[in-house]
Amino acid sequence: MTVLILEGEGEDWRLQLRGDWSLAALADVEAQLDNLKGLPKGLPAALPPDLAIGSPRGTLFCDWSQAAAPGIGPAWALLTALGARSLNIRHTGDPPHFLQLLEKLQAERRAVEQARQPPDSEGFIGELGRWSLLQGEHARGVVAYFGRIVAVIGEAFSRPRALRISSLARHIYETGITAIPIVSLIAFLISVIVAYLGAQQLSRFGADIFVVDLVTISVLREMGVLLTAIIVAGRSGSAFAAEIGVMQLNEETDALRAMGMNPIEMLVVPRVAALVITLPLLTVIADAMGLAGGGLLSLLSLHIPLLQFTYRLREAVSPTTFWAGIIKAPVFALLIAMVGTYRGMQVRDSARELGRLTTVAVVQSIFLVILADALFAILFVQLDF
Repeated sequence: MTVLILEGEGEDWRLQLRGDWSLAALADVEAQLDNLKGLPKGLPAALPPDLAIGSPRGTLFCDWSQAAAPGIGPAWALLTALGARSLNIRHTGDPPHFLQLLEKLQAERRAVEQARQPPDSEGFIGELGRWSLLQGEHARGVVAYFGRIVAVIGEAFSRPRALRISSLARHIYETGITAIPIVSLIAFLISVIVAYLGAQQLSRFGADIFVVDLVTISVLREMGVLLTAIIVAGRSGSAFAAEIGVMQLNEETDALRAMGMNPIEMLVVPRVAALVITLPLLTVIADAMGLAGGGLLSLLSLHIPLLQFTYRLREAVSPTTFWAGIIKAPVFALLIAMVGTYRGMQVRDSARELGRLTTVAVVQSIFLVILADALFAILFVQLDF
């Protein structure tokens, strides 16, 4: 039978562990330790409860000299019960050899639990300060990451092999050519919808012909490049994060570093360069399909002949209308590729982290694309572009 006896030694206390402490006695140990739950924290763990004293000022010594066949299970149960009371605890009397390992595991578990606990509330100013520091760290990481990409591209002028032409060609095919069907379909359908809704309103005022202006300007300046960027962000941005993230989990990037290779050069730069090349080309295709959708709807719904549609299109388009959309495409591509690859390089530890960061990559890519588009709109208005 397991027995716990508490004895006072001046300002210190001695907890004698007697009887069977093997794994077979685990239920008996836990039953006795359960009786301690009613004791306030800061009191020594002792049985019977009437021996409990006030808050201790010294050290609690656990005497293992009379414990028979101590096992890991009972020892862990005892450490858990004592650890909940925040005491200065020492073990004497030939404690089991595995006790030091258990204490280390308990300390690590306590550290993890404390890290998971939310910080003490410090009001709005404290929360704002923590958020600002966190965003500052993220910003420094992004700037450093962009600098590493620029450094590799700079090396390509003296060492063209740094561009990895074969890898670049493969990513151009995957991010560009295979995306043509979905980009074309979405651009065509959205343009048909815009033309149809515009015709419903403009026909009330006898201004059906201005549907051409609506479709042309909206597609060439905004919708063509914006829709293409959003589709590419969900398609290629997520693929970049997932591919590099899996390589991180499999320690393939560490293997590349061990072989003296630069993961930025091998994995990141070809993807960034491929997307910067393909997104403007996809934007041109989206513009063409958008105008085709608007022209078809105008012919079928408004009975505007294609020749008249083409003539009105040429009048509605200014010299800068087409280029206003094309200029945005490389910037959007850089944002999407950088976010996707950056989040992929951040993957650590688990498949759950891979899924989370892939989702973060898509959401942040779309957000940054829309934000950049808004900034471009303000800039073009100021420049009268």
